[in-house]
Amino acid sequence: MSATHKLTAIEIDNASLPAATAEIEHERRVAIFDLVEQNRFVPEGAAGGPYALKLSSQDNRLAFEITGPDFSRTHVLSLTPMKTVIRDYGLICESYYEALRGSSPSQIESVDMGRRGLHNEGAALLKARLEGKVEMDQETARRLFTLVCALYRRG
Repeated sequence: MSATHKLTAIEIDNASLPAATAEIEHERRVAIFDLVEQNRFVPEGAAGGPYALKLSSQDNRLAFEITGPDFSRTHVLSLTPMKTVIRDYGLICESYYEALRGSSPSQIESVDMGRRGLHNEGAALLKARLEGKVEMDQETARRLFTLVCALYRRG
């Protein structure tokens, strides 16, 4: 597998996605940085990258516009099958940050275990939704799920 099968740029179409507060915008930037920093991203039918990814919302669906050398494809996914895990992940993240402010280490660890479990579940679901379109490893799926959650988080 070529080492060039990776994302090197990610753009967000802010006009088509929910409005972001400064905090949410920061979360999006961090998620993009982490994803670009380390990933394995192999679009079906692509000879090699690197790739750029533009994320936007089209008719209440998430559009993945992937471009690379001699390659361009857009995949549009309904996030309906993922709504529950995205919502639950957002709620448990809020609980985790609240726990950090005043709970015992064992309570923090317990909430963190639940948070990691939901994160893994969301990543696996996103990976399955992109099956046959984009191949990625588990860590890339986790980072991409983080970004998707940041895109749909409401302020």
